[in-house]
Amino acid sequence: MDSLLLRSFPNINNASSLTTTGANFSRTKSFANIYHASSYLPNASWHNRKIQKEYNFLRFRWPSLNHHYKSIEGGCTCKKCNIKFVVKATSEKSFESEPQAFDPKSILDSVKNSLDAFYRFSRPHTVIGTALSIISVSLLAVDKISDISPLFFTGVLEAVVAALFMNIYIVGSNQLFDVEIYKINKPYLPLASGEYSFETGVTIDASFSILSFWLGWVVGSWPLFWALFEIFVLGTAYSINVPLLRWKRFAVLAAMCILAVRAVIVQLAFFLHIQTHVYKRPPVFSRSLIFATAFMSFFSVVIALFKDIPDIEGDKVFGIQSFSVRLSQKPVFWTCVTLLEIAYGVALLVGAASPCLWSKIFTGLGHAVLASILWFHAKSVDLKSKASITSFYMFIWKLFYAEYLLIPFVR
Repeated sequence: MDSLLLRSFPNINNASSLTTTGANFSRTKSFANIYHASSYLPNASWHNRKIQKEYNFLRFRWPSLNHHYKSIEGGCTCKKCNIKFVVKATSEKSFESEPQAFDPKSILDSVKNSLDAFYRFSRPHTVIGTALSIISVSLLAVDKISDISPLFFTGVLEAVVAALFMNIYIVGSNQLFDVEIYKINKPYLPLASGEYSFETGVTIDASFSILSFWLGWVVGSWPLFWALFEIFVLGTAYSINVPLLRWKRFAVLAAMCILAVRAVIVQLAFFLHIQTHVYKRPPVFSRSLIFATAFMSFFSVVIALFKDIPDIEGDKVFGIQSFSVRLSQKPVFWTCVTLLEIAYGVALLVGAASPCLWSKIFTGLGHAVLASILWFHAKSVDLKSKASITSFYMFIWKLFYAEYLLIPFVR
């Protein structure tokens, strides 16, 4: 918008002063002149203030305004006085248009983006697996219906929340020390994509580890606290890049870390948390607990081996000697499928040997269905397609979830 605001009055020859025109003027003449000027001053002053306000309004509301401000203000005599202001504007905005200081949609989008980034940072498939495993194992300590009480739910909630905090620390530290690898293998993660800075990742990671230990200490359950501590040590040793650690570089050590956490610590420690801390009973190792530990040992090895199959490209570049890098994808893929089928076969035998009819039905039928689905799904995987392999890996996690739905029925 090019606008010209022009207010003019008769020209003034003198500069903002009131003068008399001669020393020989009589007192009467001087008073007459002063009276004449003073009668005109209020009118000029009023226009001056009005135009000044308009100009200040323009300059405040449109700081980018290219303006030219010129003021020629003369004093008032018995002749004439003049005030002239010129404002040249080049902005195309009108006086009516105002910048919006509050945009609810923009704020909502920002919140959604933040939640989505944290969702990806937390690796939700591991979070779901951790929560389901703890709930399932806790149910193994239930001997009768009356055991399912508010006390039981409180104990389970304490364990789940503390473990989820630690789970976020584990997956977060893995991303922090593998940013360059994830730029190749998983560029959609927030650290790899640049949505999170390294400092932001460290802050989130440290915060969740502290919260996990704090909650474990406040609860006062030694099985829970030691489980968190052991998971912290193994998860840190798996990822951190210091001498003698970063065990993920070595295929066997990497598999042992995952097996120790997913198969042993989760099953035993969280069962004992409910058994000894919540129910105040002596520790026992029931048939169902032994089965859960043995079955999840197979499953944990499968997850440890399979997770590296779609990541073979980045692992090769950065010298991670996984089994997939050393042996190629196809033999590792079919080894994983075979191990799971063996585990399902053992589960069928355990179910058949159960003294409870309902346990036989649920355990036998459930594992038979899962074994069949696994086999048919495996035959359709294209090992040359990273997308197909990744999809099958997430399918294995779904089988992992399903197993924890069946474990409480093993009696």
